[in-house]
Amino acid sequence: MSNFKYILFDLDGTLIDSGAGIIKGIKYALRKYGIEEENEAQLRTFVGPPLNQQFAKCYGFSAEKSIEAVKFFREYYETKGILENEMYAGIDSVLQKLKAQGKFLMVATSKPEKFAHNILAQHDLEKYFDFIGGSLTDGSRITKIQVLDYVLKTNKIENTDEVLMIGDTKFDILGAKNFGLKSMAVTYGYGTEKELMEAKPDFTAGSPQEILWVIK
Repeated sequence: MSNFKYILFDLDGTLIDSGAGIIKGIKYALRKYGIEEENEAQLRTFVGPPLNQQFAKCYGFSAEKSIEAVKFFREYYETKGILENEMYAGIDSVLQKLKAQGKFLMVATSKPEKFAHNILAQHDLEKYFDFIGGSLTDGSRITKIQVLDYVLKTNKIENTDEVLMIGDTKFDILGAKNFGLKSMAVTYGYGTEKELMEAKPDFTAGSPQEILWVIK
């Protein structure tokens, strides 16, 4: 048990199950290159990390082609995919209880910041957050480490012992370690349990409700 003051949340796979819209957007982008991808496990790896990196990793796209693929993805996502998501059951109650405890709640996501605001507003969750930090569509702030650096510096957070990062992929856990932050892996999202455990989070939660078990 730790007395955290600042609770940083990932978005996709942690607060919101946004896989449906993202996966449809990825399939839309791949079709532009004549690729009909039906491997669900491969498509799920696009939920969380920077998309350009995943296009390069999974399909061998060059840096330029990966950036182009992200633009195709956004053609679908900005109009349709952004609406194809669901809030994980119980997340609103968790956020409400943490706010009642006086915690400062923040979002640190690799999703473009404007999309993060939109999705949280869809579920009336924006009101719980003191700060929402995401990536920039020009690619200048895209990795989880870059986003965390932005969130911490913008909010002048210097005492890392007061911060907990909560996320569903190794990028959240490793990003937290980069800054000396404690981390919690949620196993109900899109990261595999194997990759999460290899990243060695400080805490784990199998459901939104379990998040409250380690925060006081």
